Amino acid sequence: MIEAERRLLANALLDNSNRRFILLSEACIPLFNFPTIYNYLMKSTKTFVEAYDLQGLVGRGRYNKLMKPQIKLRQWRKGSQWFELDRQLAIEIVADNKYLPLFKRFCKATCCSDEHYLPTFVSMKFWRRNSNRSLTWVDWSKGGLHPAKFGRTKVTIDLLKKMRNGSHCMYNGKTTNICYLFARKFLPSALDRLLRVAPKLMNFYS
Repeated sequence: MIEAERRLLANALLDNSNRRFILLSEACIPLFNFPTIYNYLMKSTKTFVEAYDLQGLVGRGRYNKLMKPQIKLRQWRKGSQWFELDRQLAIEIVADNKYLPLFKRFCKATCCSDEHYLPTFVSMKFWRRNSNRSLTWVDWSKGGLHPAKFGRTKVTIDLLKKMRNGSHCMYNGKTTNICYLFARKFLPSALDRLLRVAPKLMNFYS
């Protein structure tokens, strides 16, 4: 999966006009209109790769000590694979031939590279330029290995407002309630409801 992400970045980098790079899935939706998302990203002084130090089996428990000395346990990080990068960081990821080989060799079985490679790599090398958060809203409140899914009956204006403005975070050194630009996981059955409520709420047609 990491190789696939790197190939996507490498192809996107071929266009010199591309300055920001976002990974989304087919289950993601935008929470704001294009001008809002574009301005938020282009004016940001940070990249958005979620990274945190998690104890337990699905955090530090996935670390392989054979990665030392290049990667130490205290440097091991976990996070969402749904990233937003600037051009400089995208180039560094595509060019990395030091840390990715370690993940290929030693991050196997229960170790999920897509949850650890970028968080660890970015935290080790570029932590000053990273926000340590994702721009993609997701609901883990029910626990388990996968986030909550949203079908037609779950899509409401209140839910979308919560995703859009229900959090607080730092943006360019100031506190803001716009922390997420995208959200997941939305099922195909949610499309009709989204098309009816989103234009007015998000000003898609303004």
